[in-house]
Amino acid sequence: MRIAELFKAKKPVISFEIFPPKKTSALACIDETLTQLCRLHPDFISVTFGAGGNAASERTIELGRKIKDDYGTLPLIHLTCLNYNKEEIIEILDKLRKEKLYNVLALRGDESPEMIPKEDFKYASDLIAFIKSRRDFSQSDFSVSGACYPEKHLEAPDAVTDIRHLKAKVDAGANHLISQLFFENEIFYDFYEKTRIAGINVPIEAGIMPVTNKKQVERMVALCGATLPPKFKRILDRYEDNPEALFDAGMAYAINQIIDLIAAGVDGIHIYTMNKPLVARRICEGIKNLV
Repeated sequence: MRIAELFKAKKPVISFEIFPPKKTSALACIDETLTQLCRLHPDFISVTFGAGGNAASERTIELGRKIKDDYGTLPLIHLTCLNYNKEEIIEILDKLRKEKLYNVLALRGDESPEMIPKEDFKYASDLIAFIKSRRDFSQSDFSVSGACYPEKHLEAPDAVTDIRHLKAKVDAGANHLISQLFFENEIFYDFYEKTRIAGINVPIEAGIMPVTNKKQVERMVALCGATLPPKFKRILDRYEDNPEALFDAGMAYAINQIIDLIAAGVDGIHIYTMNKPLVARRICEGIKNLV
């Protein structure tokens, strides 16, 4: 099945994100996480893609195969392009097709001081267009998703420019979008309306990351530029020295976000699990009668 087909059911799509262990030898240890996540029956699970060259891509592909074959769940494979040339991307896509992993989330990827960016792909839209333009990777092969940023990408000069870049991804062939995390739903609703005005009519999943510790949220805000609303800051300030209370408060905040998003008719919810099955289970228990 292709990811875009899931949205034809006219109900919110629920998906999770996980990341491969850094060491190939630790891949088996993720089975406990996958077992618990798949018991929750997500519509799909996305697998992040490291910037560590062939070893990173192999771990991502192996984990995607495991999700599909061992757990019977649809995987979405992240694919970054900044540190790869066209020949290397073709090699990765060939491996994905061999494993029948046909859903790809096309990303530019973050710059790393340890790697010199290559010149074939400057933007994610370049990667999407490349996949869609090749005769050996036809429309029937790969379904391509893209990322979007409700508060704009950190490198974008303004929101209008960022929306234009997003439109370029969709025009290049992206048929489904997943948003970066956010903590204020009104920001997402405003962004969603602007995408529709811009002619972006593909399904957009709202990305939600339940915060379970203060350092985690500070790190993520620094990476993606998400705004922390006053009510969320009060939670962090009140419970930062009480891990159990902060976990409960963070989960409650995320569940309330999701309930409001579902009530508003959002296309789907993408939960950044940080490989913590308890996080996904708590959320699914909180919304089980809503989806």
